[in-house]
Amino acid sequence: MADKVYPDAKTALDGLTFDGMTVMAGGFGLCGIPENLITALRDSGAKDLTVISNNAGVDDFGLGLLLQTRQIRKMVSSYVGENKTFEKQYLNGELELEFNPQGTLAERIRAGGAGIPGFYTKTGVGTLVAEGKEHKEFNGETYIMETGLVADISIVKAWKADKAGNLVFRKTARNFNPMMATAGKVTIAEVEEIVENGELDADHIHTPGIFVQRLVQGTFEKRIEQRTVRA
Repeated sequence: MADKVYPDAKTALDGLTFDGMTVMAGGFGLCGIPENLITALRDSGAKDLTVISNNAGVDDFGLGLLLQTRQIRKMVSSYVGENKTFEKQYLNGELELEFNPQGTLAERIRAGGAGIPGFYTKTGVGTLVAEGKEHKEFNGETYIMETGLVADISIVKAWKADKAGNLVFRKTARNFNPMMATAGKVTIAEVEEIVENGELDADHIHTPGIFVQRLVQGTFEKRIEQRTVRA
């Protein structure tokens, strides 16, 4: 088995980035985002990116860093409400947006990873989401067809990995990260801890290592979007 562990995020992206590529970036809000790989992607200088992610980070963190440098041409997302840079670029016609209902986005990614080119859903029927999409009736109900999504690279964040690339996620970080790991032509995972093969309980592995080509251990800020505390 080839060594999957790389010394840092920059090295883990070597030879993979190019202008116009499609990137899946895991996480939910700022939880479980691949912080180090996002920064390395910014530093790579790759531009005209299509980024598939639940959200676009905040102005100065997460995918917001790539918006600041105008490296993103198009976002495929379901929630963008925390990012003023995103809002400004979109309203100025500088950023393309493909909006998805959140469950539809998750299923499009899962379908792409499973080799399913399209599926039908009721979500979005009769709204702007349905415009230009195939409609079909099942049991007297109308559905629209959505297509599966794949990416040139998927960058994901997990809690633990072994050296074979088997991944364990914690709590909210299991949103989007596991299915994105299956839908990238190359998947790079950054993790908090790398252990020896055999140390992870096989029944607790969320993503098998066959889906992960590169690993890097990172340090994480784990910023919170909107901190709320009791008075």
